[in-house]
Amino acid sequence: MIHSREHLGSRRRLLRQMAGISMGLPLAPWMDIAALAQKPRPADRQHKAPAAPQTPFSPEEEQFLDDLEHSNFLFFWEQASPQTGLIKDRCNARTIDTGIVASIASTGFGLTAICIAEKRGFIPHQDARLRVIATLTFLWHTLPTHRGFYYHFANINTGERIWDSEVSSVDTAILLCGILTCRRHFDDRDIIQLAHAIFDRVDWTWLSEDTALLPQGWTPEFGFLPYKWDFYSELMMIYLLGMGSSTHPLHPSAWSAWKRITFEYDGERYIGSFAPLFVHQYSQAWFDFRGKRDKYADYFQNSAIATDVHRRFCVELGKEFPDYSDDLWGITASDSDKGYVIWGGPPAMGPIDGTVVPAAAGGSIPFQPAATVRVLKNIRARYPQAWSRYGFVDAFNPLKNWYDHDIVGIDTGITMLMAENARSSFVWETFMKNPEAQKGMAVAGFQSYSPAAPGT
Repeated sequence: MIHSREHLGSRRRLLRQMAGISMGLPLAPWMDIAALAQKPRPADRQHKAPAAPQTPFSPEEEQFLDDLEHSNFLFFWEQASPQTGLIKDRCNARTIDTGIVASIASTGFGLTAICIAEKRGFIPHQDARLRVIATLTFLWHTLPTHRGFYYHFANINTGERIWDSEVSSVDTAILLCGILTCRRHFDDRDIIQLAHAIFDRVDWTWLSEDTALLPQGWTPEFGFLPYKWDFYSELMMIYLLGMGSSTHPLHPSAWSAWKRITFEYDGERYIGSFAPLFVHQYSQAWFDFRGKRDKYADYFQNSAIATDVHRRFCVELGKEFPDYSDDLWGITASDSDKGYVIWGGPPAMGPIDGTVVPAAAGGSIPFQPAATVRVLKNIRARYPQAWSRYGFVDAFNPLKNWYDHDIVGIDTGITMLMAENARSSFVWETFMKNPEAQKGMAVAGFQSYSPAAPGT
Protein backbone atom coordinates (compact mmCIF):
# COMPACT_ATOMS: atom_id res chain seq x y z
CA MET A 1 0.00 0.00 0.00
CA ILE A 2 1.06 3.62 -0.48
CA HIS A 3 0.90 5.90 2.55
CA SER A 4 -0.27 9.45 1.93
CA ARG A 5 2.27 12.25 2.14
CA GLU A 6 0.12 14.06 4.69
CA HIS A 7 0.96 11.43 7.31
CA LEU A 8 4.70 11.61 6.89
CA GLY A 9 5.94 14.98 8.11
CA SER A 10 7.76 15.08 11.39
CA ARG A 11 6.11 16.99 14.22
CA ARG A 12 8.72 19.69 14.13
CA ARG A 13 8.39 20.06 10.35
CA LEU A 14 4.67 20.68 10.72
CA LEU A 15 5.09 23.03 13.65
CA ARG A 16 7.36 25.15 11.49
CA GLN A 17 4.87 25.07 8.62
CA MET A 18 2.15 26.33 10.97
CA ALA A 19 4.38 29.30 11.70
CA GLY A 20 4.71 29.96 7.98
CA ILE A 21 8.15 28.40 7.74
CA SER A 22 9.14 25.65 5.36
CA MET A 23 12.22 23.52 5.73
CA GLY A 24 12.57 23.28 1.98
CA LEU A 25 13.48 19.61 2.20
CA PRO A 26 11.77 17.16 -0.16
CA LEU A 27 9.51 14.40 1.02
CA ALA A 28 8.57 11.28 -0.88
CA PRO A 29 5.68 8.86 -0.48
CA TRP A 30 6.23 5.68 1.45
CA MET A 31 7.51 2.91 -0.79
CA ASP A 32 6.40 -0.70 -0.94
CA ILE A 33 8.91 -3.52 -1.05
CA ALA A 34 8.83 -7.12 0.05
CA ALA A 35 8.03 -7.72 3.68
CA LEU A 36 10.86 -8.20 6.10
CA ALA A 37 12.53 -11.51 5.38
CA GLN A 38 11.88 -13.04 8.75
CA LYS A 39 9.29 -11.83 11.21
CA PRO A 40 10.17 -12.56 14.83
CA ARG A 41 7.82 -14.72 16.81
CA PRO A 42 5.40 -12.94 19.13
CA ALA A 43 6.69 -12.27 22.61
CA ASP A 44 6.02 -15.14 24.99
CA ARG A 45 3.74 -14.11 27.81
CA GLN A 46 4.34 -17.32 29.76
CA HIS A 47 7.40 -15.67 31.32
CA LYS A 48 5.36 -12.87 32.83
CA ALA A 49 6.87 -11.43 36.00
CA PRO A 50 4.82 -10.03 38.87
CA ALA A 51 4.01 -6.35 38.79
CA ALA A 52 5.87 -3.90 40.97
CA PRO A 53 4.45 -4.05 44.51
CA GLN A 54 3.82 -0.32 44.92
CA THR A 55 1.34 1.14 42.50
CA PRO A 56 -1.29 3.90 42.52
CA PHE A 57 -3.66 1.68 40.56
CA SER A 58 -6.29 -0.90 41.45
CA PRO A 59 -5.73 -4.54 40.42
CA GLU A 60 -8.15 -4.02 37.53
CA GLU A 61 -6.26 -0.94 36.36
CA GLU A 62 -2.96 -2.76 36.74
CA GLN A 63 -4.22 -5.53 34.47
CA PHE A 64 -5.45 -3.00 31.93
CA LEU A 65 -2.08 -1.21 31.88
CA ASP A 66 -0.25 -4.52 31.68
CA ASP A 67 -2.27 -5.50 28.62
CA LEU A 68 -1.70 -2.05 27.11
CA GLU A 69 2.06 -2.22 27.63
CA HIS A 70 2.29 -5.73 26.22
CA SER A 71 0.35 -4.71 23.12
CA ASN A 72 2.54 -1.62 22.70
CA PHE A 73 5.66 -3.76 23.03
CA LEU A 74 4.55 -6.04 20.19
CA PHE A 75 4.79 -3.08 17.81
CA PHE A 76 8.42 -2.46 18.71
CA TRP A 77 9.25 -6.16 18.51
CA GLU A 78 7.39 -7.15 15.37
CA GLN A 79 7.70 -3.96 13.30
CA ALA A 80 11.49 -4.03 13.44
CA SER A 81 14.24 -5.62 11.42
CA PRO A 82 15.82 -8.36 13.52
CA GLN A 83 19.04 -7.81 11.59
CA THR A 84 19.41 -4.03 11.98
CA GLY A 85 17.20 -3.48 15.02
CA LEU A 86 15.70 -0.39 13.36
CA ILE A 87 12.00 0.09 14.07
CA LYS A 88 9.37 1.48 11.74
CA ASP A 89 8.23 5.05 12.13
CA ARG A 90 4.65 3.80 11.75
CA CYS A 91 2.73 0.80 10.44
CA ASN A 92 -0.74 -0.13 9.29
CA ALA A 93 -2.21 -2.24 12.09
CA ARG A 94 -5.05 -3.58 9.94
CA THR A 95 -3.00 -5.40 7.35
CA ILE A 96 0.48 -6.79 6.72
CA ASP A 97 2.58 -3.65 6.58
CA THR A 98 5.42 -3.68 4.06
CA GLY A 99 6.76 -0.18 4.70
CA ILE A 100 10.52 0.28 4.98
CA VAL A 101 10.74 3.64 6.74
CA ALA A 102 12.33 3.44 10.17
CA SER A 103 12.89 6.36 12.49
CA ILE A 104 15.61 6.73 15.08
CA ALA A 105 13.07 8.13 17.55
CA SER A 106 10.88 5.05 17.21
CA THR A 107 14.02 2.94 17.67
CA GLY A 108 14.92 4.83 20.85
CA PHE A 109 11.48 4.23 22.31
CA GLY A 110 11.73 0.63 21.17
CA LEU A 111 15.04 0.00 22.93
CA THR A 112 13.44 1.23 26.15
CA ALA A 113 10.35 -0.90 25.43
CA ILE A 114 12.58 -3.99 25.23
CA CYS A 115 13.93 -3.21 28.71
CA ILE A 116 10.38 -2.92 30.06
CA ALA A 117 9.33 -6.12 28.31
CA GLU A 118 12.27 -8.07 29.68
CA LYS A 119 11.60 -6.76 33.18
CA ARG A 120 7.88 -7.57 32.92
CA GLY A 121 8.53 -11.03 31.51
CA PHE A 122 6.94 -10.33 28.13
CA ILE A 123 10.06 -11.72 26.48
CA PRO A 124 12.94 -14.01 27.55
CA HIS A 125 16.12 -12.29 28.70
CA GLN A 126 18.32 -13.76 25.99
CA ASP A 127 15.98 -12.73 23.18
CA ALA A 128 15.91 -9.19 24.51
CA ARG A 129 19.68 -9.07 24.98
CA LEU A 130 20.43 -10.32 21.47
CA ARG A 131 18.03 -7.82 19.87
CA VAL A 132 19.62 -4.95 21.78
CA ILE A 133 23.13 -6.06 20.83
CA ALA A 134 22.12 -6.37 17.16
CA THR A 135 20.61 -2.87 17.26
CA LEU A 136 23.58 -1.21 18.97
CA THR A 137 26.03 -2.99 16.69
CA PHE A 138 24.21 -1.66 13.64
CA LEU A 139 23.99 1.83 15.13
CA TRP A 140 27.71 1.88 15.89
CA HIS A 141 29.11 0.29 12.74
CA THR A 142 26.61 0.88 9.92
CA LEU A 143 23.90 3.54 10.37
CA PRO A 144 25.16 6.83 8.84
CA THR A 145 25.94 9.65 11.27
CA HIS A 146 27.36 13.15 11.21
CA ARG A 147 29.42 14.13 14.24
CA GLY A 148 27.65 11.31 16.06
CA PHE A 149 24.12 12.54 15.27
CA TYR A 150 21.78 10.36 13.23
CA TYR A 151 19.47 11.06 10.31
CA HIS A 152 15.80 11.18 11.25
CA PHE A 153 14.54 8.50 8.82
CA ALA A 154 16.33 5.44 7.48
CA ASN A 155 15.68 2.35 5.41
CA ILE A 156 14.79 -0.31 7.96
CA ASN A 157 16.85 -2.96 6.16
CA THR A 158 19.95 -1.03 5.07
CA GLY A 159 20.08 2.10 7.23
CA GLU A 160 20.22 4.29 4.13
CA ARG A 161 18.99 7.85 4.64
CA ILE A 162 15.42 8.38 3.40
CA TRP A 163 13.71 11.51 1.98
CA ASP A 164 16.83 13.67 2.31
CA SER A 165 15.89 13.79 5.98
CA GLU A 166 17.81 15.95 8.40
CA VAL A 167 20.38 14.96 10.98
CA SER A 168 18.04 15.46 13.93
CA SER A 169 19.11 16.66 17.35
CA VAL A 170 15.90 15.71 19.17
CA ASP A 171 15.47 12.34 17.48
CA THR A 172 19.10 11.50 18.19
CA ALA A 173 18.43 12.45 21.82
CA ILE A 174 15.47 10.06 22.00
CA LEU A 175 17.63 7.31 20.53
CA LEU A 176 20.39 8.01 23.06
CA CYS A 177 17.92 7.84 25.92
CA GLY A 178 16.90 4.38 24.78
CA ILE A 179 20.53 3.31 24.46
CA LEU A 180 21.43 4.55 27.95
CA THR A 181 18.39 2.77 29.40
CA CYS A 182 19.60 -0.50 27.88
CA ARG A 183 23.12 0.07 29.19
CA ARG A 184 21.93 0.28 32.78
CA HIS A 185 19.17 -2.32 32.61
CA PHE A 186 21.12 -5.17 31.06
CA ASP A 187 24.47 -4.44 32.71
CA ASP A 188 26.03 -6.55 29.94
CA ARG A 189 29.64 -6.01 28.83
CA ASP A 190 28.87 -5.91 25.10
CA ILE A 191 25.91 -3.56 25.56
CA ILE A 192 27.87 -1.30 27.91
CA GLN A 193 30.80 -0.98 25.48
CA LEU A 194 28.58 -0.25 22.47
CA ALA A 195 26.44 2.26 24.38
CA HIS A 196 29.54 4.11 25.63
CA ALA A 197 30.97 4.25 22.13
CA ILE A 198 27.76 5.58 20.55
CA PHE A 199 27.11 8.19 23.21
CA ASP A 200 30.69 9.41 23.49
CA ARG A 201 30.89 9.90 19.72
CA VAL A 202 28.18 12.59 19.77
CA ASP A 203 29.83 16.00 19.33
CA TRP A 204 27.56 18.38 21.20
CA THR A 205 30.10 21.17 20.83
CA TRP A 206 29.65 21.05 17.04
CA LEU A 207 25.94 21.56 17.57
CA SER A 208 26.61 24.64 19.70
CA GLU A 209 29.61 26.15 17.88
CA ASP A 210 28.03 29.55 17.22
CA THR A 211 25.11 29.68 19.63
CA ALA A 212 23.94 28.51 23.04
CA LEU A 213 20.58 27.74 21.37
CA LEU A 214 20.90 24.37 19.68
CA PRO A 215 19.76 23.97 16.06
CA GLN A 216 17.03 21.49 15.31
CA GLY A 217 18.97 19.78 12.57
CA TRP A 218 21.54 19.74 9.79
CA THR A 219 21.68 18.46 6.24
CA PRO A 220 24.70 17.93 4.00
CA GLU A 221 22.91 19.91 1.29
CA PHE A 222 22.12 23.07 3.33
CA GLY A 223 24.08 22.86 6.57
CA PHE A 224 22.40 23.78 9.84
CA LEU A 225 18.67 24.40 9.69
CA PRO A 226 17.78 27.95 10.75
CA TYR A 227 15.36 26.74 13.43
CA LYS A 228 16.57 26.61 17.01
CA TRP A 229 15.47 24.90 20.18
CA ASP A 230 14.58 28.22 21.75
CA PHE A 231 11.32 27.74 23.68
CA TYR A 232 10.24 25.25 26.35
CA SER A 233 9.40 21.93 24.73
CA GLU A 234 10.80 18.42 24.49
CA LEU A 235 14.17 20.16 24.11
CA MET A 236 15.12 19.50 27.76
CA MET A 237 16.45 16.02 26.99
CA ILE A 238 18.78 17.42 24.30
CA TYR A 239 20.35 20.01 26.56
CA LEU A 240 20.65 17.68 29.56
CA LEU A 241 22.29 14.91 27.53
CA GLY A 242 24.68 17.41 26.01
CA MET A 243 25.67 18.85 29.37
CA GLY A 244 26.12 15.32 30.70
CA SER A 245 28.63 14.32 28.02
CA SER A 246 32.14 13.51 29.22
CA THR A 247 33.69 13.89 25.76
CA HIS A 248 32.02 16.88 24.07
CA PRO A 249 29.88 18.64 26.72
CA LEU A 250 27.66 21.65 26.21
CA HIS A 251 28.48 24.75 28.22
CA PRO A 252 26.25 25.11 31.30
CA SER A 253 24.96 28.44 29.98
CA ALA A 254 22.99 26.54 27.34
CA TRP A 255 20.41 25.56 29.98
CA SER A 256 19.43 29.18 30.55
CA ALA A 257 19.46 30.16 26.87
CA TRP A 258 16.00 28.88 25.95
CA LYS A 259 12.85 30.76 26.95
CA ARG A 260 10.27 29.66 29.48
CA ILE A 261 6.95 31.40 28.76
CA THR A 262 4.26 31.38 31.45
CA PHE A 263 0.72 30.54 30.37
CA GLU A 264 -2.47 30.93 32.39
CA TYR A 265 -5.77 29.10 32.01
CA ASP A 266 -8.71 28.96 34.40
CA GLY A 267 -6.56 30.29 37.23
CA GLU A 268 -3.68 27.84 36.66
CA ARG A 269 -0.21 29.08 35.71
CA TYR A 270 2.47 26.94 34.05
CA ILE A 271 5.41 27.09 31.66
CA GLY A 272 4.35 26.09 28.17
CA SER A 273 4.56 26.68 24.44
CA PHE A 274 2.21 27.23 21.54
CA ALA A 275 2.52 23.52 20.88
CA PRO A 276 0.69 20.22 21.50
CA LEU A 277 0.66 18.31 24.77
CA PHE A 278 3.57 16.03 23.84
CA VAL A 279 6.06 18.81 24.63
CA HIS A 280 5.27 18.25 28.32
CA GLN A 281 5.87 14.49 28.07
CA TYR A 282 8.89 13.45 26.05
CA SER A 283 11.87 14.49 28.15
CA GLN A 284 10.11 13.15 31.23
CA ALA A 285 9.79 9.67 29.80
CA TRP A 286 13.42 9.20 30.87
CA PHE A 287 14.58 12.11 33.02
CA ASP A 288 13.09 11.95 36.50
CA PHE A 289 12.11 15.45 37.58
CA ARG A 290 10.02 14.35 40.57
CA GLY A 291 10.92 16.24 43.72
CA LYS A 292 13.55 18.29 41.88
CA ARG A 293 13.69 21.81 40.52
CA ASP A 294 16.13 24.18 38.93
CA LYS A 295 16.05 27.96 39.47
CA TYR A 296 13.07 28.20 37.13
CA ALA A 297 10.57 25.45 37.88
CA ASP A 298 9.52 22.04 39.11
CA TYR A 299 8.97 20.57 35.64
CA PHE A 300 7.13 17.49 36.86
CA GLN A 301 4.54 19.58 38.67
CA ASN A 302 4.49 21.90 35.67
CA SER A 303 3.52 19.00 33.40
CA ALA A 304 0.90 17.85 35.89
CA ILE A 305 -0.68 21.31 35.76
CA ALA A 306 -0.43 21.46 31.96
CA THR A 307 -2.13 18.07 31.67
CA ASP A 308 -4.99 19.08 33.94
CA VAL A 309 -5.37 22.34 32.05
CA HIS A 310 -5.57 20.40 28.78
CA ARG A 311 -8.25 18.15 30.27
CA ARG A 312 -10.31 21.19 31.29
CA PHE A 313 -9.77 22.73 27.87
CA CYS A 314 -11.12 19.61 26.15
CA VAL A 315 -14.10 19.38 28.51
CA GLU A 316 -14.92 22.99 27.64
CA LEU A 317 -14.66 22.07 23.96
CA GLY A 318 -17.41 19.53 24.60
CA LYS A 319 -19.90 22.34 24.04
CA GLU A 320 -18.81 22.34 20.41
CA PHE A 321 -17.70 18.72 20.01
CA PRO A 322 -19.99 16.56 22.17
CA ASP A 323 -17.67 13.55 22.18
CA TYR A 324 -15.26 15.40 24.46
CA SER A 325 -15.94 14.91 28.17
CA ASP A 326 -14.14 14.12 31.40
CA ASP A 327 -14.12 10.50 30.22
CA LEU A 328 -12.90 11.22 26.68
CA TRP A 329 -10.31 13.94 26.07
CA GLY A 330 -6.85 14.40 24.65
CA ILE A 331 -5.57 16.23 21.57
CA THR A 332 -1.93 16.22 20.54
CA ALA A 333 -0.08 16.05 17.23
CA SER A 334 -1.54 13.08 15.36
CA ASP A 335 -3.15 11.59 12.31
CA SER A 336 -6.61 12.74 11.30
CA ASP A 337 -9.05 11.92 8.52
CA LYS A 338 -7.38 14.73 6.55
CA GLY A 339 -3.75 13.86 7.25
CA TYR A 340 -1.23 14.58 9.99
CA VAL A 341 -2.20 17.61 12.08
CA ILE A 342 -0.54 19.68 14.79
CA TRP A 343 -3.30 20.48 17.21
CA GLY A 344 -4.05 20.94 20.87
CA GLY A 345 -4.31 23.72 23.41
CA PRO A 346 -5.00 25.90 25.20
CA PRO A 347 -4.87 28.21 23.37
CA ALA A 348 -6.62 26.25 20.65
CA MET A 349 -4.37 25.34 17.75
CA GLY A 350 -5.13 23.44 14.59
CA PRO A 351 -8.52 22.68 13.04
CA ILE A 352 -9.90 20.84 16.09
CA ASP A 353 -12.79 18.66 14.95
CA GLY A 354 -13.54 16.18 17.73
CA THR A 355 -10.62 13.86 17.01
CA VAL A 356 -9.26 12.03 20.08
CA VAL A 357 -5.59 11.08 20.37
CA PRO A 358 -5.03 8.30 22.94
CA ALA A 359 -1.35 9.21 23.36
CA ALA A 360 -2.35 12.57 24.81
CA ALA A 361 -3.70 10.82 27.90
CA GLY A 362 -1.31 7.88 27.58
CA GLY A 363 1.80 10.05 27.65
CA SER A 364 0.54 11.90 30.72
CA ILE A 365 -0.33 8.97 33.00
CA PRO A 366 2.25 9.82 35.70
CA PHE A 367 1.07 13.43 35.84
CA GLN A 368 -2.65 12.71 36.29
CA PRO A 369 -3.01 8.95 36.90
CA ALA A 370 -6.72 8.70 37.70
CA ALA A 371 -7.90 11.09 34.99
CA THR A 372 -5.77 9.59 32.21
CA VAL A 373 -6.41 5.91 32.97
CA ARG A 374 -10.14 6.65 33.13
CA VAL A 375 -9.94 7.98 29.56
CA LEU A 376 -7.88 5.06 28.26
CA LYS A 377 -10.16 2.46 29.82
CA ASN A 378 -13.19 4.26 28.39
CA ILE A 379 -11.68 4.23 24.89
CA ARG A 380 -10.88 0.52 25.14
CA ALA A 381 -14.39 -0.33 26.36
CA ARG A 382 -16.54 1.96 24.21
CA TYR A 383 -14.57 2.30 20.99
CA PRO A 384 -13.27 -1.15 20.03
CA GLN A 385 -12.27 0.08 16.55
CA ALA A 386 -9.68 2.28 18.24
CA TRP A 387 -7.87 -0.82 19.53
CA SER A 388 -5.48 -3.05 17.61
CA ARG A 389 -2.88 -5.75 18.14
CA TYR A 390 -0.46 -2.98 19.08
CA GLY A 391 -2.77 -1.08 21.39
CA PHE A 392 -4.55 2.13 20.46
CA VAL A 393 -4.49 3.39 16.89
CA ASP A 394 -2.99 6.84 16.60
CA ALA A 395 -6.30 8.73 16.56
CA PHE A 396 -10.03 8.41 16.01
CA ASN A 397 -13.05 10.65 15.66
CA PRO A 398 -16.35 9.30 17.05
CA LEU A 399 -18.30 12.20 15.54
CA LYS A 400 -17.16 11.26 12.04
CA ASN A 401 -16.99 7.52 12.71
CA TRP A 402 -13.35 7.70 11.56
CA TYR A 403 -10.72 5.37 12.99
CA ASP A 404 -7.07 5.49 12.05
CA HIS A 405 -5.45 2.32 10.75
CA ASP A 406 -1.93 3.36 11.68
CA ILE A 407 0.23 2.92 14.74
CA VAL A 408 2.82 5.68 15.19
CA GLY A 409 5.98 4.58 17.00
CA ILE A 410 6.59 7.68 19.08
CA ASP A 411 2.97 7.88 20.25
CA THR A 412 2.88 4.19 21.12
CA GLY A 413 6.27 4.59 22.79
CA ILE A 414 5.37 7.52 25.01
CA THR A 415 2.24 5.67 26.13
CA MET A 416 4.14 2.48 27.04
CA LEU A 417 6.99 4.25 28.84
CA MET A 418 4.77 6.55 30.83
CA ALA A 419 2.45 3.70 31.80
CA GLU A 420 5.44 1.84 33.21
CA ASN A 421 6.79 4.92 34.98
CA ALA A 422 3.42 5.49 36.61
CA ARG A 423 3.26 1.86 37.72
CA SER A 424 6.81 1.24 38.91
CA SER A 425 9.12 4.20 38.08
CA PHE A 426 11.21 1.61 36.23
CA VAL A 427 12.36 3.74 33.28
CA TRP A 428 13.11 6.73 35.49
CA GLU A 429 15.07 4.71 38.02
CA THR A 430 17.01 2.78 35.38
CA PHE A 431 17.86 5.74 33.16
CA MET A 432 18.84 8.00 36.05
CA LYS A 433 21.54 5.54 37.11
CA ASN A 434 23.53 6.76 34.11
CA PRO A 435 26.27 9.22 35.12
CA GLU A 436 25.50 11.28 32.01
CA ALA A 437 21.91 11.84 33.20
CA GLN A 438 23.03 12.68 36.72
CA LYS A 439 25.73 15.07 35.50
CA GLY A 440 23.38 16.81 33.07
CA MET A 441 20.85 17.58 35.77
CA ALA A 442 23.55 18.64 38.22
CA VAL A 443 25.11 21.03 35.70
CA ALA A 444 21.66 22.45 34.98
CA GLY A 445 21.32 23.25 38.67
CA PHE A 446 18.65 20.77 39.72
CA GLN A 447 18.27 20.21 43.44
CA SER A 448 15.97 18.00 45.45
CA TYR A 449 13.23 19.65 47.46
CA SER A 450 9.87 18.88 49.03
CA PRO A 451 7.05 20.17 46.82
CA ALA A 452 4.24 21.95 48.60
CA ALA A 453 1.06 19.98 49.06
CA PRO A 454 -1.78 20.92 46.68
CA GLY A 455 -3.74 23.91 47.92
CA THR A 456 -1.01 25.22 50.21
